[in-house]
Amino acid sequence: EGVTEFLPVSSTGHLILTKEWMGEVSNDEDAETALNAYLIVIQGGAILAVALLYWRDVWAIGLGLLGMDPRGRNLARNLFLAFLPAALLGPFLDEVIEEKLFGALPVAIALLLGAFLMFAAEGMRARRERVDASGSSPDLSQMRPKAALFIGLLQCVAMWPGTSRSMITIVGGYLVGLRPSKAAEFSFLLGLVTLTAAAGYKVVTKGDEMAAHLEFGPIFVGCLMAGVSAALAVRWLVGYLSRRGLALFAWYRILLATAILVMIGMGLLA
Repeated sequence: EGVTEFLPVSSTGHLILTKEWMGEVSNDEDAETALNAYLIVIQGGAILAVALLYWRDVWAIGLGLLGMDPRGRNLARNLFLAFLPAALLGPFLDEVIEEKLFGALPVAIALLLGAFLMFAAEGMRARRERVDASGSSPDLSQMRPKAALFIGLLQCVAMWPGTSRSMITIVGGYLVGLRPSKAAEFSFLLGLVTLTAAAGYKVVTKGDEMAAHLEFGPIFVGCLMAGVSAALAVRWLVGYLSRRGLALFAWYRILLATAILVMIGMGLLA
């Protein structure tokens, strides 16, 4: 969860594959529901990691909401606009997504489609930077509201497990003119908002099942490990994207999707 949450390879997809590989945990439908909820709730560790790494932005947003920091207010506006589409659609699609798309084959399809999108986005970015090699991204607070809303609309695509929320929002950042480091930073901050809401929604709607089938210890350890590994991944990714771009992750997605399809064909995955 921690390593893959902010890398553009789909944390939810990897967790679903891990669950499939480990086999059925229980024939109890409530236990299965609790496990699916656990896959979302342990994102709390990754949320805390981003909050600590970007505490200055979080602090500025807090001041902005109190009317004490214009930059923080504008950044909060952009994050709200980017979060809004998923907030409106998520509750309506949650059950359908869990029922239809929490499986190995849907994840493999999303991994492949996402890889091709990443190659296209990298090509577009390379052409733009050849034309304007000295250009720089605006501050995230200066992003136009319609650009933030566009990234938010793209984020809805990541409700399909295997797509990767970080991938689609980084690509969205590319499309609205952000350089890789700024696109990644906006993706991280948007993830802070989106993942907090998703985890909170699961606790509210599936809390009884989780309480009945999961102990505090595994949840705490899962969140702790997710937080440490997410912090390391975030610090590394910003620098790597600025130097190398998304191509490595696109190739990884293709290789993983191929392996999944082979295992499905061999009957090793459902």
